[in-house]
Amino acid sequence: MHRHGYKGRKFGRERDQRRALIKGLATSLVIYGEIETTLPKAKELSRYIEKLITKAKRGDLASRRAVIASLSTQAAAFKLVDEIAPQLTSRNSGHVRVKRTRIRTGDAAQLASIRFVDELKEQPKAIEPEKTATAKGTK
Repeated sequence: MHRHGYKGRKFGRERDQRRALIKGLATSLVIYGEIETTLPKAKELSRYIEKLITKAKRGDLASRRAVIASLSTQAAAFKLVDEIAPQLTSRNSGHVRVKRTRIRTGDAAQLASIRFVDELKEQPKAIEPEKTATAKGTK
């Protein structure tokens, strides 16, 4: 049996479970900015999120929809496209860093931390005008 031409890791899961795992990890990374997971999962997540960031930096409607489909929540997708991607325009690749952290005591698995390379700044949220009693449509 040869190993040529087989890309990606299986993680002992079936295809749908594997896709859901990577989607969940990517969503957590976008929301929190840094997560800790096992080294193989972090390396696979790095491949996945790099492609997503490239799509998010393009910013057109088709790319935005592809990013929404690739993450678990729309809020995470909007954060990636509207807040994170514009801050990463100076780079062509290498947006995330995988760093080995510790050995997990339960099963001796190598853990790794994955985070964005550049420091991301919080975007100030726009203040929405409050609804008044006259705007509610009283009769």
